[in-house]
Parts: sequence; structure tokens; C-alpha cells
Amino acid sequence: MNPSADDDESAGYVGGPTSAIIAYKNPSISVTVVDVDAERIDAWNSSSLPIYEPGLADIVSITRDGISQLNKENHGRHAYSDDTTNESKDSRTISGRRANLFFSTNVDKAVAEADIIFVTVNTPVKSHGIGSGEALDMTFVEAATKSIALAAKGDKIVVEKSTVPCRTAEWMRDILEANASSGVRFTVLSNPEFLAEGSAVMDLLCPDRVLIGSLPDLESSEAAASLAEIYAAWVPADRIITMNLWSAELSKLAANALLAQRISSINSISAICEATGADVDEVAYACGLDTRIGPRMLKAGPGFGGSCLKKDILNLAYLAESLHLPQVATYWRSVVEMNEFQIDRFAQRIITCLSNTVRKKKIAILGFTYKEDTGDVRESAAIKLATTLIAEEAQLLVFDPVAQDDQIWKQFAESGFGGDRLGKHLTICRTAYDACVGAHAVVIPTAWDYFSNKISLAQSTPVSTPIPGELDPDRVAVAQLTSSASSLSIKSLNDKMRVAIFAGPSSAIVAADAERLVSGTLTGHENNPQVAQREGEERQHLDWASIAEVMQDPMLVFDSRNILDVDKLEKLGFQVESIGKPSLTARGYQASNVFSGLSRVRATPPKSDRLGL
Repeated sequence: MNPSADDDESAGYVGGPTSAIIAYKNPSISVTVVDVDAERIDAWNSSSLPIYEPGLADIVSITRDGISQLNKENHGRHAYSDDTTNESKDSRTISGRRANLFFSTNVDKAVAEADIIFVTVNTPVKSHGIGSGEALDMTFVEAATKSIALAAKGDKIVVEKSTVPCRTAEWMRDILEANASSGVRFTVLSNPEFLAEGSAVMDLLCPDRVLIGSLPDLESSEAAASLAEIYAAWVPADRIITMNLWSAELSKLAANALLAQRISSINSISAICEATGADVDEVAYACGLDTRIGPRMLKAGPGFGGSCLKKDILNLAYLAESLHLPQVATYWRSVVEMNEFQIDRFAQRIITCLSNTVRKKKIAILGFTYKEDTGDVRESAAIKLATTLIAEEAQLLVFDPVAQDDQIWKQFAESGFGGDRLGKHLTICRTAYDACVGAHAVVIPTAWDYFSNKISLAQSTPVSTPIPGELDPDRVAVAQLTSSASSLSIKSLNDKMRVAIFAGPSSAIVAADAERLVSGTLTGHENNPQVAQREGEERQHLDWASIAEVMQDPMLVFDSRNILDVDKLEKLGFQVESIGKPSLTARGYQASNVFSGLSRVRATPPKSDRLGL
């Protein structure tokens, strides 16, 4: 191939990790990430990355900075060669490798030098005009595509990786051809991403599948083969799937819609469980044993959040409606309606259990991100719960191990809460203990392991101390994290191949708790000041006995994720309300009038007796 660069039109959540893994697994390829946001590029070139994913900081450090050959004892925590057949463990050396990951604001230069250009810009939902609230805003995709056309000096392979409506590739090709220099040809491929926040590195290293969509002509097929060869450096051949261009585009929307549908389905069952006395965890377990259903994504909660699922479902509904399929559109919108209902229902349950009023009552909100192991608060269930409680004039004390304070305030502002009104009802606390002092209730919207009082697998299983920088194979089933250039085969790729990642406007996301990916050494927390600040106190589980000493009676805990051992908390005097399980507060256990015979009243022991656990 001619010298090329892989450009990602977004140095954000997709572009950053994707470019890092491509560079990491293909040391002979130069990968350049470009973004018009100079501040963001500066962050990628610093020790404080603009996003955090478990293991990402180490991979970026290796690929961006390179490493010289030196003894592992002097190298510390960075990765090492896994070729140790003829060496003792103590004398192992790290194979040197040059830097091959670059971050730049010089879009024209990166595009001109690239053979393959990934476009991963943000595609938010339109906020006005036709399709407002459902259709995707393609402004950034259009701008990126025009930039590529104007800067390209030779033939290019353009890869759409952003979430886009079906047949976007055709639209992009028209833009490229209309703005390109004479004689320059473009081949457009679809290569949708299937990353989950908090596990993006693992998802990239061990993908379920890599989809590459192309047109059936020879030129497109050859381009698809070139892209497949990059992934073949670490992805098994049977997981690299080539398909119709439009099928690849639609697969991303369909996959997220089906995942969201599954979540809404089990959440609808949780409402029935609460009304009948059934236990949603037991029901989910029984259903999951059916091989046709399986256990994945059958965990009841307050509803799905984040920047993808709701957006993609509504876009799918809008697509169906534009294709004159109103019944299909209605079906998929119902998934979102069920999600909203679940959040509203849980908020009402909190109010009901607090004597139907939360006015001037202190409520601790433990966890604010939309899921654990990420710092992303967009579309978090905590936002809807909090705004509902604030509307009822509750006093909220919020703590999250990772979420940035400014992102929390921003989400409230976007929800219509701000200024003095918000300041009077919301306090962001530095510790979970601070949030719980004097609280009438504790609400857990996010399944951070720190809040759980259950014994996790990691705690109950002895783990040997790994060599610095080494993944513990007994705890983490991920691809070998090694910087050894000699251990990676690039097959027929030219040593001077370049890849460019085009990174336009994007949102800063900070994630945390890398210990779920690696055994305590490859955390990268030192690259995230806020995580580093809280790391020491958050390593162990929350001391609920101490929380019991500072809360007001009756001590109510609302567990929207079922991460608590209820029996243990009851011994401390807590009354726990778990989603998908009948209410146990106020007048005792009374699922409904029909099941009133199941009623039981539970006594609350005095505080002096609560520390016996």
C-alpha cells in the first residue's frame, strides 16, 4: 500500500480507544487522530487523557510515546515482550518499539497522508426542525466528509464508524465526489463500532464480531479486504464479517435496539414482580436458563441510559416512519416509553415510602453515572430521579466515585434545573459518608461495586500478585496486552502504511475502576486526577455500619440495581427497597390487597445493636 494514515474524525470515546488498539496491535502502521478541538488533542498528548477506560492509558502511552528496549525491572508498569521461552522471568526484557500513534489538529495533512480514514464524529439527536428528538443530526458527518474531500490528494478508503442512518454511505460518497479534486476516487465502507463504556478496551481486543460493509463491486471488495487485514492482526478470521454496505449500517441500530428491548422487557416484568410478590432476579434466572433466551441483559434496573440506546432506538423509529412503516415505529418507541415508565415508577416508589412527601428531606444519591465503570452521566437514570425529587423539594446529597462535578451540573442545566433553585436543593459530596449524614434515605441508581455489601468473586478468590504491567490471566480473559513488536505479525501490510482517525466535536467522558479489567496494576488512575484523589478511600466496599450511625430513622435504602445483600443490611436496621421485589416498608410486606396474607412487620433494632454484623 501507499503511505497512509488512519484518521478518526473524533478524538472521543470511539476514536480514541479504536485508534489506540489499532496502533497497538499493528506497530508497523502509523495512526493519526485528528480533531479540530486543540484542547482535546493537547489532552491526548498529555498524561491526563480526556477519557478514561480501563487499560487505555497504558496502551496510549506505549503507542504514542514508544518504548526502548530495557529490562522489565527498570521499566515499571508498562507492558513487556511476551516472548519468554528462552529467558528467565527475572531477566525478561522489553522489546523496543517506535511510536506509531499521533494526535494532531492538522486535518489536511493527516488526510493527505492517509490511505484509510475512519470517520467517528458525534451524531447527536436533532434538537429542532424535521425529526426533532428522533432523527440524527448529521452536521458533523457532513463537515468531516467535506474536509476529507477537499484535503485528499489521492485515492482514499473512507470508513464510517459513527452511528448513522441506513444508506449514509451513499450520501457520503455523493459529498466526496462533489467536492473532490479531479481524478481522486473514494471508496466508502461501513465498520460500525460495538463498544460498551467501561469495557471498551476489552471489547476492542476481544470483539464478538467486526462488521465490514461494502458494495459488491471489485474496488469496494478490495477496500474491505484491506480494512479486514488491519483487524486480522489480532481478531480471528471467523469474527471478521464482510457484508452488504446497508446491512452493516443497519446492524448497529438494530443491535442497540434489541439490547434496549431486552432491558425494557425485564423491567416490565419487575413491575409485575413488585405487585405480586415474585422476585425479578429469580424470574430472570429461570428465564435465562432457556438456551433460546440466555441470561445476558436480563438484569432489572431503573432503565437504560447513556448516549446510545435511546438515541439509536428513536432513530430506528424515525427511519421506520420515514419508510411508511408506522406500526414498526410505534413498536420501537414503546421500548423507550417503557424505559421512561420504569424510572418514573421508581421515583414514585421513593416518594410513597417516605410518607408521600420528600419536602425538605435529605436524600443521599449514591452513584450518578449511567452505569458503573464509566464517568458518563448522559441520560443517566440518576438525573431523572433527582429532578423528580427536586421538583418535590427534596434536599439531595450526591456522591459518585468518578463523575466530574461540572458534568453533573451540566446535566441538570440541560434538564431545566439550574441557578439558585438547583443550588438550594443539591450538594455534591466528596465521600459517600458525607452524603449520608442526616439522610432520611439512600438511593442507589448506579451499580458501582463500592456500594455493594455482597462478596464479589474478586474478593472471594485468592489472586497472586502479577508482574508489573501484566494482566492476571486467572481474572481477565482478554487478549495479551504486550508491546512487543516482534510478537505481532502484520502479514502483507507495508511498513509505511498510515491510518488516520478523524475526530471532530465530541464529549469528554471520564471512566474509572480499571481493576475490573486488570489485577490492580494496569489501572491508569494516576492519569485521572479525580479518580486518583478518591482512589484510596474507594478501594474497599462502603462501610454500611458507619452509614447506619449517621442516618435518620427509619433508615431507608432504595436499591435500583439489586446490588445489596438485604439480609445483612436488615441486621443493621436498614429497610431496603429493591427494584423488582415487593415493598417491605411502612405497613410491612404487602405486595397488594390480594396478597395481604403475606404481610409481616419488621422491627428496627436500636443503633447500639446495629454493629454486630
